[in-house]
Amino acid sequence: MIERVAYLSMHTSPLLQPGTGDAGGMNVYVDQLARAIASRGIEADVFTRRHDSLLPPMVEVAPGYRVFHIDAGPASPLEVPAMARHVRRFASGALAVMAQRPPDVVHSHYWLSGWAGLLAKRRLQVPLANSFHTLGRVKDRNRRADDPPESLLRIAAEHEVIEGAECVVASTPDEAADLIEHYGADPTSLCVSPPGVDHRVFHPGSMASARSRLGLGPGPLVLFAGRIQPLKGVDVVIEAFPHIAATHPDLHLLIVGGPSGRRGEPELDRLRERAYEVDGLGRIRFLDPVPHGLIADLYRAADVVMVPSRTESFGLVAAEAQACGTPVVAAAVGGLGHVVLDGETGRLVGGWDPLDHAKAVLEVLGRSRESNEMAEAAVRFAKRFSWDATARKLLELYRDSLEHAPVASLREKSG
Repeated sequence: MIERVAYLSMHTSPLLQPGTGDAGGMNVYVDQLARAIASRGIEADVFTRRHDSLLPPMVEVAPGYRVFHIDAGPASPLEVPAMARHVRRFASGALAVMAQRPPDVVHSHYWLSGWAGLLAKRRLQVPLANSFHTLGRVKDRNRRADDPPESLLRIAAEHEVIEGAECVVASTPDEAADLIEHYGADPTSLCVSPPGVDHRVFHPGSMASARSRLGLGPGPLVLFAGRIQPLKGVDVVIEAFPHIAATHPDLHLLIVGGPSGRRGEPELDRLRERAYEVDGLGRIRFLDPVPHGLIADLYRAADVVMVPSRTESFGLVAAEAQACGTPVVAAAVGGLGHVVLDGETGRLVGGWDPLDHAKAVLEVLGRSRESNEMAEAAVRFAKRFSWDATARKLLELYRDSLEHAPVASLREKSG
């Protein structure tokens, strides 16, 4: 019986605003999963690294859902590579809290937390589940030429976590295939469970009303929402803009997100400069990250959402946009092929040629009747993703791990 789950999210907190720094879809995932688990009467404790000295030791987010801030390194933002040296201290701090009320299962997120999760598993003698969210080897396959490769430390840690976890959670069958192909993962340890969408927030609504609330005018509107880094392909969006605007001179492009990672700031500066070069008329606007309620209105206001990522284990932006009735033009990589139905809820584009992405956007913009059908299909399809279904599936995986994991017998012996 599962009564308590410990979630490890060392490098980023579920309390942070997604869209900048290291806060993105994983933050939403951990937060929404913890809420869904707690709503079932199971305690969900999330452990994250303290990144601000003013943060309290613990925050009770909702009944049964708590976030613990663990001291591990300086109480200030750190780049992910710099956090690696603090993993053991993070694990020790989390274990000190867990010792008071030991969890039945540990579920770690990302490779750093997975590393800490292995330490927690061995100390507590409980099963470990891990979700990577992104994989180093897969990122290296598709990275932009000027983007540096992932560290050997990360790759080695990912192999170690895959070998040591009772359950490696993949968001889609594509991610499971990547784990087998690029890491030699044992298929029997892989569990496929897609993330969800909060349909109370992300649902269809009036485009005109959304634009009015946001102060946006008429005309075609293309939206990009996500962190600003080479991996997300914002450069593809900007280079596609003049090709789309040649047919739709009243086109506007909104880029919503903040810089992420060590290359985030220079990438944002470069993109702003390039946006002025390809437009110069103020039709391309950059906006800071916004709360979920506002991003849902932005999805409703847009005619098309572009997701030209170079890799995505799932693609939460694509799922949320479709839930709002907005077609998506996405790169045909990773989980995006599972989230977007090509020709039905949007378009999938092979590669990152801006002209190819522009043609796909023009196809959606140019056929109003088919676009309406596409929007309706997008809403229907997005309903398959729910946090309740995600929580239900993961609880089954936790119980299965508890019943069959070798650590179960070790726990009995140690008791």
